[in-house]
Amino acid sequence: MLGVQLAELLDADPPGVAEALDLVAGFDDTLVHGLARLGEERAAALTALAGAVAASPLGPAVAEATGKVAAGSVSDDHLAALAGARTALFGAVHDARLADLDAALGRTREAWQEPPAAAPEARSMLAGSRSWLRELAIAGWRGVGHDLISAADQTIETLLAEPGLRRLAVLLDGLAAELRASSPLATAERLPARRWADLWARALTLSWEDDVTDLSGAAPAVESVSGRLLLLGVDVHEHGTAVQAQVHAVLEPADGAPARLVRTSVVAAKVDTIVGPALWRLLHGHPVLLTALAERRALEVTDLPLLAGGDLVWHDDRATAGESADPFATARIQLAGALAPPVPPLERHPVRIAEPVLLEGYTTDGSALELDGRTLPLDLDRLPACGPLTPALVAASSACIGLLRWDGGRWMVQPLAVQATVKRKPVEVHGGDWALGITDPKVAKAEARAGDAVAVLRERAGRLLRK
Repeated sequence: MLGVQLAELLDADPPGVAEALDLVAGFDDTLVHGLARLGEERAAALTALAGAVAASPLGPAVAEATGKVAAGSVSDDHLAALAGARTALFGAVHDARLADLDAALGRTREAWQEPPAAAPEARSMLAGSRSWLRELAIAGWRGVGHDLISAADQTIETLLAEPGLRRLAVLLDGLAAELRASSPLATAERLPARRWADLWARALTLSWEDDVTDLSGAAPAVESVSGRLLLLGVDVHEHGTAVQAQVHAVLEPADGAPARLVRTSVVAAKVDTIVGPALWRLLHGHPVLLTALAERRALEVTDLPLLAGGDLVWHDDRATAGESADPFATARIQLAGALAPPVPPLERHPVRIAEPVLLEGYTTDGSALELDGRTLPLDLDRLPACGPLTPALVAASSACIGLLRWDGGRWMVQPLAVQATVKRKPVEVHGGDWALGITDPKVAKAEARAGDAVAVLRERAGRLLRK
């Protein structure tokens, strides 16, 4: 990314973005205090939300919902309309910011094509989730107690039993866990109002009975692809009960079609005591992918399903590790011309923007990059603890493969790999370098002293299963 491109991106200020975010904040405040306690100010916030989508197909439904909720009548239909309006506003902000990024980078993006609808799921199971989400909205986050949080347990257990409903189940389980961990909510000093409203709105949208798509949240595959996969970097998402390694890459299709930007992810369940480099051992079922990350190799893939949103469904047995492939060389040669994927409708949220870029020739103070007089903040909180990439290495870097994100009203870059100078020697460090094991002797020694938590838990689980 050049300085002129960065300047164009940072200077872009689409009209209406700030106003849209203010409207969302007003609605989120009603969820903090609950729809059962609407005062004039919060009723006005709902009216403003309805006004923002009045000219859209959502307009009549949201206007009706606003009036009914203000009068004390709260139904699933009304909440679905309000959640839809909130989602639409965030979608508009997402589209404006992503268009700015594509324009600055000169990146071409595929248009969204609605894939064939999947078979409907068992809708009778969704009534419980909608009922719980309705009770949350009525009570408000400040009014949520232990009994209301626990009321979700049976619904979550039922949903988890259906493979097509597990994404919704995990979403509800995560929201319930966060509410439980933050209790007592009535006296909590601060609440993550936007995050919880995001989870609430997404869950409500997924559980709506008129939505005939697969509620797993994954669009059906639109094609199978083969070719050479050139990895750019890995973004590790860690939660107390799960870990996901999301790999960003460039696919060179075997049929000679233009190169395209893709993602692929592998996931494993975990417990909160498994942290740091031990996370990679949870993903041992994907040795080919881990080898490519650790040894920086290209992958030859055959007939991998490609979803409409640009995600490859990973099958380790359909990939073989090939020759060495320098991610920085891939970024310099391929990134500018690769075709970017479209964004599925329910994924259109500004916090979801994570576009791979190459930044070179900058200076940094450790908290931001400066390129041709323009400053781009660093998102160091996202650096994974399971890899060798550290804030100190980022501070010593002069080139970076990263993900451009728009969060908190500003652009930031999350480093995935850096080229730096350490003790007068050039080094190159990637977030996936420890995918096959720790390569730093000091860190390896410390991990050995701490013990192998994964091995211990597997042994205990095996002992229980043998009983």
